[in-house]
Amino acid sequence: MSDTRTNVWPCLCYSDAHAAIRFIVDVLGFEEVVVHGEGKEVDHAELRWPEGGGVMLGSVRPDSAIAGLPAGVGSVYVVTADPDSVHDRVVAAGAKLTRGLREEDYGSRGFTCRDAEGVHWSFGTYAGTQ
Repeated sequence: MSDTRTNVWPCLCYSDAHAAIRFIVDVLGFEEVVVHGEGKEVDHAELRWPEGGGVMLGSVRPDSAIAGLPAGVGSVYVVTADPDSVHDRVVAAGAKLTRGLREEDYGSRGFTCRDAEGVHWSFGTYAGTQ
């Protein structure tokens, strides 16, 4: 029997976690599951990718397990059957592309962009070896 839970969760911290959530949901296409915190602080947010998996994020806080990392550090790869539509939303929103939409020699089609705080988001059809 296969376990279908998501067992790996990239975790990110942002100076403006609320703005990051809006970009990740409204532009990249994730679904907002839960956001905990008061005022400007986000203690914990869970955002799911409709095709499976997700990310967790929060505000930069001195009591965080990753408090030593600067905000906006990270790189996330997201598997999608339709990188073209995600790319089109990213371009329409004016986000910075760091690698344009292209076919890779290992069989993937995808692209990479950066969010406002510098996290790299790659979207592609490569889902790993089966």
